[in-house]
Amino acid sequence: MRFDLTDMRLFLTVVEQGSLTKGAESMNLALASVSERISGMETSLGAQLLERNRRGVTTTAAGDALVRHARLILDQVEQMRGELRTYGTGLKGRIRLLSNTAGLAAFLPHQLGRFLVAYPDLSIDLHERPSTEIALAIAEGRADLGVVADIADLAALQTRLIAQDQLVVVASETHRISDQRSIAFAEVVGEPFVGLSDAALEAHLGERAARLGRQIYYRIQLRRIEGVAMLVKSGVGIAILSEASAKDLGHLGLAIVPLRDPWALRQLYLCARDFSALPPHAGLLAQQLMEPKVAIP
Repeated sequence: MRFDLTDMRLFLTVVEQGSLTKGAESMNLALASVSERISGMETSLGAQLLERNRRGVTTTAAGDALVRHARLILDQVEQMRGELRTYGTGLKGRIRLLSNTAGLAAFLPHQLGRFLVAYPDLSIDLHERPSTEIALAIAEGRADLGVVADIADLAALQTRLIAQDQLVVVASETHRISDQRSIAFAEVVGEPFVGLSDAALEAHLGERAARLGRQIYYRIQLRRIEGVAMLVKSGVGIAILSEASAKDLGHLGLAIVPLRDPWALRQLYLCARDFSALPPHAGLLAQQLMEPKVAIP
């Protein structure tokens, strides 16, 4: 049984018009051609689709079934065409975006919210990764765009500076560092830590600790910053967070002390293999993220 889209459209037109003659006129076809085509469908099916009489045609049980299925199929074809048409104009698609912890903490949520509202047919696959992994993924074509810190090797990529990120130590008000204006990482690396689980920032801090010949001791790692803050306030340990993440924790009575190491003031870059070669939808997102660069917070 081989019915093509033209067969189904022709059959539905004949049924809707109520006669072969009117169906042929509506489709701009010869009556003989329409009659032959429907007869061929009936032969292929092995069942009669239409009952012909002086008043026109009516559908048989098999014809009724074909009407239902043909309408569903043709509706789906029109939906497919409409969706693919939007892809052709670059107005529908998924953008593969990777970001480090700092970008996700403050910079991206507002920007992505604006973007998704402005382009309701676009979607974003967003994943948190360490900056070094992001740079490699972009270079290998596994993502469209990345938000990374300047610690990563970006030589093979095109980059645009989009923000700055200051790292801070968060401690209880009774902690020994609570009255400090700033502090070096080496002075706190031996403290017990409360961390974010599976966070790219923790991987970066681990690298910095290793350079000092130390290892960070995490008493516990949580998924939410609010949980980290509660345990820090209880005196379980200290935490190192983006200043943008920590600024909303002041009402909890925590000490927030900037790290004075040069690497603690990080430049955030948007990166791509080639901005000019991005898919249209990814190019739209890149344009928004690049205007203008901001300080975090």
